[in-house]
Amino acid sequence: MENQPAQPHRKIIHIDMDAFYASVEQRDNPEYRDKPLVVGGLPEGRGGVVATASYEARKFGIRSAMPSKQALQLCPHALFVRPRFDAYKEVSRCIREIFSRYTDLIEPLSLDEAYLDVTNDKLNIGSAIEIAQQIKQAIKDELQLTASAGVSVNKFVAKIASDINKPDGLKFIGPAAIEGFMEQLPVEKFFGVGKVTAQKMKNMGLHTGHDLKQLTEAELTKRFGKAGRFYFNIVRGIDNREVQPHRETKSLAAEDTFAYDLTTTEEMEAELDKIAATVCKRLQHYELKGRTVTLKIKYSDFKQITRNQSFPAGFNDLETISTTAKKLLAATDPEDKRIRLLGISLSNFGEITVKGKDEKPTDQLRLFPF
Repeated sequence: MENQPAQPHRKIIHIDMDAFYASVEQRDNPEYRDKPLVVGGLPEGRGGVVATASYEARKFGIRSAMPSKQALQLCPHALFVRPRFDAYKEVSRCIREIFSRYTDLIEPLSLDEAYLDVTNDKLNIGSAIEIAQQIKQAIKDELQLTASAGVSVNKFVAKIASDINKPDGLKFIGPAAIEGFMEQLPVEKFFGVGKVTAQKMKNMGLHTGHDLKQLTEAELTKRFGKAGRFYFNIVRGIDNREVQPHRETKSLAAEDTFAYDLTTTEEMEAELDKIAATVCKRLQHYELKGRTVTLKIKYSDFKQITRNQSFPAGFNDLETISTTAKKLLAATDPEDKRIRLLGISLSNFGEITVKGKDEKPTDQLRLFPF
């Protein structure tokens, strides 16, 4: 039997915008440029959370998800601004238009990052490195923003590569270099490894990819479940996940963390009305209807609960969303409790199709129109 020809490597690019929200604010507001800028919740009252920080602010140790009060302590002269998501969404749309000049295989991960499969690019450039350079330059010329790019033969390595030379970086990790690169990679950089799992690994003497590579697939699976199989493959440079241009939306949500704890039902319901309006606007924008409303509540002691209610038919109107959320709130006996966060999400975006008596009903999922 003749040997089959080797399959050509895929060409994957991961684009990640640099300090996206903060960079947009600095571009649009000259008074913010070259200054430590924090986008997110304001530090007044109980304070909010940092969504992102400019590189000037990061020099002081300010990071995403950090309490705004802590950020202010680290840099007392930092500027704090609330996010403008409509502006960021418009910029994100322009970025994706640039991507689409080169390929239709685009998998957005968020407003500021995406995977691109350019194995067969529209312009027949052939070089993924050249395409990444052109995309970075177009973003800089047309949007006055910078992006970092990682280029490799699979999604995992491309994503890691994009973070190596930030900001305004470009890193290529070719097939021959992948295993050596993965062996040197700290375990906390592996997909799905959070702080708890990373500490668990280190307690076992597993600090790098090289350490993980010493374990068999059975040993990794025994210790880490299904993720163990992924670790076994990826440390050897094997990641067969495809770029998915159409990802199903499982839910659409909005939430708010308040400057001061809510203690009365009237306050809570007023905030739910605002959050419901945001969810409603997003649903209608993307022409989605959900059948399940979920209410998220976080109390002042950080205890968190969720409550949900499902309906037989999909909807996206404000009255149903708001009324249902308030009913779910009332069922938790909220009076005199101290609430720091409320959130509403809609899910179950299927439309029940009525079949004949001998057929079972099916859900037809709608795709999120990125």
